[in-house]
Amino acid sequence: MYASTRLLACLLSVTAAVTAAHAEPAYKASDIVRHFKPARQANLGATRALCIGTASECPQPAQDRSKPVEGFDLRINFNYNSADLTSSARSNLDEFARALKDPTLSDAQFVVEGHTDGAGSDAFNLDLSMRRARSVVEFLRTHGVPAERLEAKGYGKQKPLVQDVLSSQNRRVETRLRTE
Repeated sequence: MYASTRLLACLLSVTAAVTAAHAEPAYKASDIVRHFKPARQANLGATRALCIGTASECPQPAQDRSKPVEGFDLRINFNYNSADLTSSARSNLDEFARALKDPTLSDAQFVVEGHTDGAGSDAFNLDLSMRRARSVVEFLRTHGVPAERLEAKGYGKQKPLVQDVLSSQNRRVETRLRTE
């Protein structure tokens, strides 16, 4: 009984490792383009006009009531105390690089934000989060995205994703469309 349980556990761990090594990306390039497209097409006030008259005689400009686009969670998570990209991270980043080369986003600039869990000192986590952001920027650069379109920032443990500050979900990189 014990030997068969050990064999089953061994087979399950090998299966999990093989599955992780050939992980499908969590999203497609088209999902990313669709996510950021509204911000790229926002009403930026392309024209100016001067109306001489009363308020009732002058039409008011339409207000852009669109919701600002949130950051895109790349689903790039890291092992404890590591800035090395996993195979699933590489699959997701392949799709992200493909999206950034789409004509809709081809001139967009992004902030790549690195984060850590709450273990360790503030200084250590700030450095680690910056290394994580830089590893993503470097991957994207080597996959055809110009470095000048990407800005790496490290936040350390300042912005946890989940309430449990030690959760592995907090060890991540996110991106935001640069609006400045």
